[in-house]
This record gives sequence, C-alpha cells and structure tokens, in this order.
Amino acid sequence: MENKKCVMLQIIYLLGFSVMFYLSVAVAAETDEGKSSMQTYIVWVKRPVQNLFFAKSHEDLESWYQTFLPDTIANSNELTKPRMVHTYRNVATGFAAKLTPEEVKAMEQKEGFVSAHPERILPLHTTHSPNFLGLQQGLGVWKGANYGEGVIIGVLDTGIGPDHPSFSDEGVPPPPAKWKGKCDFNGTVCNNKLIGARNFQSGKTTGGPPVDDEGHGTHTSSTAAGNFVKGANAFGMANGTAAGMAPYAHLAMYKICSEDGCTEGDIVAALDTAVEDGVDVLSLSLGGPSFPFYEDGIAVGAFGAIQKGIFVSCSAGNSGPSYESLSNEAPWILTVGASTIDRSIRATALLGDHGEFDGVSLFQPKDFNSTLLPLVYPGANGNPSSALCSPGSLENLEGKIVVCEGGRGRVAKGEEVKRAGGAAMILVNQAIDGYSVLADAHVLPATHVSYQAGLNIKAFINSTSTPTATILFKGTVIGDPLAPKVASFSSRGPSIRSPGILKPDIIGPGVSILAAWPVSVDNGTEGKATFNMVSGTSMSCPHLSGIAALLKSSHPDWSPAAIKSAIMTTAEVENLAGSAIVDQTLFPADIFALGAGHVNPSKANDPGLIYDIQPEDYIPYLCGLNYTDEQIHVITQQTVNCSQVGAVPEAQLNYPTFSIKTGSSETRTQYYTRTVTNVGPANSTYELALVVPPKVGMSVNPQVLTFTEVNQKITYHVEFNAHDDAGKDGVPFAEGYLRWVSDKHSVTTRIVATFSTQ
Repeated sequence: MENKKCVMLQIIYLLGFSVMFYLSVAVAAETDEGKSSMQTYIVWVKRPVQNLFFAKSHEDLESWYQTFLPDTIANSNELTKPRMVHTYRNVATGFAAKLTPEEVKAMEQKEGFVSAHPERILPLHTTHSPNFLGLQQGLGVWKGANYGEGVIIGVLDTGIGPDHPSFSDEGVPPPPAKWKGKCDFNGTVCNNKLIGARNFQSGKTTGGPPVDDEGHGTHTSSTAAGNFVKGANAFGMANGTAAGMAPYAHLAMYKICSEDGCTEGDIVAALDTAVEDGVDVLSLSLGGPSFPFYEDGIAVGAFGAIQKGIFVSCSAGNSGPSYESLSNEAPWILTVGASTIDRSIRATALLGDHGEFDGVSLFQPKDFNSTLLPLVYPGANGNPSSALCSPGSLENLEGKIVVCEGGRGRVAKGEEVKRAGGAAMILVNQAIDGYSVLADAHVLPATHVSYQAGLNIKAFINSTSTPTATILFKGTVIGDPLAPKVASFSSRGPSIRSPGILKPDIIGPGVSILAAWPVSVDNGTEGKATFNMVSGTSMSCPHLSGIAALLKSSHPDWSPAAIKSAIMTTAEVENLAGSAIVDQTLFPADIFALGAGHVNPSKANDPGLIYDIQPEDYIPYLCGLNYTDEQIHVITQQTVNCSQVGAVPEAQLNYPTFSIKTGSSETRTQYYTRTVTNVGPANSTYELALVVPPKVGMSVNPQVLTFTEVNQKITYHVEFNAHDDAGKDGVPFAEGYLRWVSDKHSVTTRIVATFSTQ
C-alpha cells in the first residue's frame, strides 16, 4: 500500500471462533512529507487540579485534552478535529489521537501527561446450555431473579442482527429510568429488549446502524440475554427452545469490532459511553496478550466501570492449552474459560474393519450414502501441507473419504477436500488438542474426531491396501457423563502480570453453543429465526455475563466483587458423573484450567458468604505490583501516593481464591487474611474444612465463624508454610482448598501454591 506501513494482527476467525496466532501492535501509518509516520495513540493524562472547571463538562474536558496536541495544530479546528479520535471522561482520563512519534515525545514535557502507547488491535475470542446449567422456566434462580428483569447488559462486539426473534421484547418491561443510551438503528428497531445500539468503528461514534456483518455479536448477545425462541436449531440439530441466561434483561450493543479485530481506542470509547448510558453488566468476548494493567485499555476501562458498580465479564482467550496464555487478567474483571456441555451432534467414522470412532459435525446430511468408500490420508506422502489439507494442496480425490490433520481453519480444510473431488472428510485432532472436538457447519459430509481416534484410523489405513470408511450421522445426542470438560483451546493461567491472583476465575459453556445468527447457515431456514453453533471463550463469557445479570437482579445491592465471589465460591469441580472435571486429555483438569471451577447459577444466587472488595482496596494491591503513582493514576483516576498508602502482596487482596508463590527461604512462610460477609441467614455458624496442598503446611484461625447478623463481617487468618523439599521433585505447583461449611451453605476458596523448581 503506497506511503503506508502496516504491521497486521494475524488471526483465524471461523464462524465466530477466533484463535489468536500472535498479536503485534497494529497501526495504520500515514506519511507526513515522507519524513515521519502518524498513527493512533492512546494518551493518558491527569485531570488538572488547578483547573477543576475543565472537568465540569465533556466540552471543557475535551478542551483540556486538546492542549496536549502539538502547538502547530492546537488552535486550528480544521486540523485538530481529524487528529482527535476519541475523548474519554468516565472510565479513563485521556484520549485517542493521531500523532507522530515526535509529537508524542514533545507531549511528554507537558504538565499532566502520564503516558502514551500506539493503539493495539485485539481479536475476538471466538440452546441447551440453560438446561445444562440448571436454569428452568418458572423455577429456581430464573424465577427468583425474574429472568433478569430491570438489568441492562452492555455487549461490546461486532454489532447485532436487531430483527432476530431472540431480541423480541415480548414479556420484557420498559428499561429503568436511569437509562440514557441511544439507538443508531432507524425507526422502531430498538425495543424494550434491545434498548441501545451504537457504532464506534473507524475511530468515532459513527451514528450509522451497528449491523452485525460477522455474526459474533448477535451470537454473544443472544447467549447473554436472548428471549425465548421455540424451535431453535441449526441444520435441524439441537432443536428446542433457545434462551439466553437472562432472557428478560435489557441489551445494549456497542459495535467496536470487524473481521479485522477491535481497536483499543474504540473499546475504551465504548466502555466510556456504556458507563454513562447506565449499563449494569459489561460483556467483552475479546482481548489481547498480557500487558501491564496501566497499558491495557480493557483493564483501565473495566476499573472505571467497577468504580461505578458495573460488573465486567471478559473471555479468557483461545490460546490454550498452553500455560500463561490468558487475556484479561486484571482482578476486577471476571475472566472466563470455556467448557463443554452434555450435548453433542454425533457423527461416527465407521472403518472397513468395523471400527467405530465417535466425532461431531453440525452439518448432518440426510442424503449421504453410508456405503463404504475409499479412505485416504494425503499426509502419507510426508507433505505437511497435504496432511493439513491446506488450500491448493490436494488433487484427484474423487469419491474418496479424506483424513485431514486438525488445527486452524477446520471448515476451510473441508472446502479443499471438496474442491479436489473428495466425498467426505475425517478431521483428526493433533496431539495438543487430545479429545477436544468441535461441531462445525462443514461444506461436505465430515466428522471431527479425537487425536487417539486419528492414530487408530491412520493405523488402519496402513494395515491394508484397500482401506475404506464411511460416516454415520446420528444427530443430537444428550447425556455425556464427563461434561463439563475443559476445552483444549481455553486459555490457561497462571497470570503473567499478577501471578498472586488465580486466573482464570471460572469456566462456563463455550463449546458448540447454539445461539442467534444474523443469516441462515444452511440456506434452508425460513423466517428470521436463524441460529448457528459456535465455539470459543467468546461463547463462555456471555454465559457468565447473563448469570451476573441474574444475580444483580436478585441482589441489587451487591457490588461487582460480591457477585464475582458468589460465582466463584459456589463453583463445581466435579462433572455429571461425580468425578473430577477433565480436560482435553481426559485426565483431571488442573487449577490453571479450571480457576474456581464450573459455574453453578443456582448456588451462586445463595452463596452464604461473600468476599467483597471495594475499588479503593485495589490501590495497595497495585502498589504491591510496584506500579508507580502515575501508573496507578491511569487505572484509578485518583492521585495516589504508595509511600503513604502502603503496598500489600497480591495474595492479600480479599480475593475468593488463593495463589501463593514460594521461591526462597524468605517466602516459605506467608501470612494473609480474608474477610467474609454474611449474606445468608442472620444466625449462622460455619466450620472449617481444609484440604492442604501437598508440600505445604497450613493453619487457619479461627476455625469456626459465628454470625448473628446479616452483612456482618468476620476476618480470618491463614498461614502457609512451604516444605523445604517443595518443588524439588519437579512438580511446579500444588492444589488444595479452604471451605467454610454451615448446615445450608458450602463456601469454597480454591488454593494453588507455586514452587520454584530450581
């Protein structure tokens, strides 16, 4: 591109399921007379103490921001307006502007300047799940929370298909009087369900309708708060009544993403507007790699939201199963990993030797002849491209069933097989993905099977000169006793930026999730009730956003931290069979995959005790991360003096889990406190149940908590003592839990102790 440089974010985006290869700073640069490049920067500044009138209105604050622009253009409206991309006034103090590196360098000398960095582009992290989570019409938490009535969920995504029946306002009351948002759709498209719709793409509030051209935003919105829709299905599969987690909650869409990703400046601008509009819950199914919180636009904006009592739920990312692969690590964010539900869309590979291997596929052709066909593995020639069925790698496969190695671009592999004349595809996992399979809308008869099944199928091919196979399409099957399983793609902890906080926080349904889609995926659905099945932590995040809305409706006085605590301390660590939740290996998932465990909405609605955190409680924690006063100001918008406030270790934050690290004799013994608040019966007694992590000694005092009032607080003390041989056997961490048990409640704090293996 002439006179332009571009370092592009590379992702694969398939039907809303996004897998991030890597993220680099992505900026569109314009050349100024061939000498210096201009790009969008996020600039953080201080509010002027001596000129407080600047903060009285948006116009005054914008005038203050414009004083930071280069002197040569600061007084020129024609030049200034194109330079200023966004101004922030609620969740952050700063702006996004088009600047050259030289101009940013000069800006550093101005009083009130804190920091600036080039805008990043972040990727998206891309029904039966209400029943799987125990949500039933007229019963339990749905009934108790009035299906989320009166709660407003703001979704930051790719837009929305507003005429989908999932966004009907049947049964939904008008929004609360506090709502100040706008609808950028024409006419009467918005209603009591979809109460707001804004478009923040291209560096400004466009005013154009936030139409969903990708499908991702429609899917996530309906997962969080879609209304009841009977007869929902995709390709005739998973037929039933679809509903979001909070079907009578209100929705507001803030379009910030396209197929190319989501720009950081737009994200912060949408968060800023959503807070002013009056949302109660924010849902962001997107994110990038780990950055310090003061350089992370989502972390900064989310802190501004929780200061206003707004709950923030974010996807953990799709970079698993590698450790330290998380997005959205800040402790004031609920970080959500992905798991399976107990439904599969079964497609079984039947081999010529009668071996059968169950897999999945959303596309279930009724006219596929189950006659045995020649079976081939293109990778047998040693060509990696052929093994992966990469575009242009296959030829002369007429009438054959083709085995393709899994990985990125699952549907695209089927397209290549079809182009080469193949009759069907068996997609086999690579070793890293184990038994984690995904139901996709393939373009030809196909099944996705496990790594072990793939080994067996390839062994069969090598055992005979005339291998044959077919695929048996068995439709919707419900009742997997191993559900929920952690998905292989779900990003894992520990947190890079704050290892003293256990992340992810929670897991929820994120594999083969049926939800609204703006267009028909099978070209056969009549009307507007079009659905699709998609996988990713993008799908698990809105499940938790909707559940948070239910809890907010039931407990309007609860803080974001209280809601988060209720979700985490009541989470499940056992599957439907009553054994430990497993991961893609079918062995028990570890704590860095599970976090606190799998969400249980009914229990979360009545947790007994909560671990509360107020926004100011994060300041000593941030000081303990060795952030400077100015860096903490970026996050909190407050003047902070860590030398006066004092710093605390990360694990001292009143978090619902413990993550401790021992690496030297000085850290072998550690002391912490936790404070619990009684939100159960006034007269309650809780006794301690303790499972101590191996290689660690623990003591808790007191061991009995006796409450006589609702909202009464009690503090307990915990001592950890790592054994001298901890980590010497090469085992890097150990797990346990601390549980307070009454006659009605069980409140669990999961524990991980990380050892130095040096």
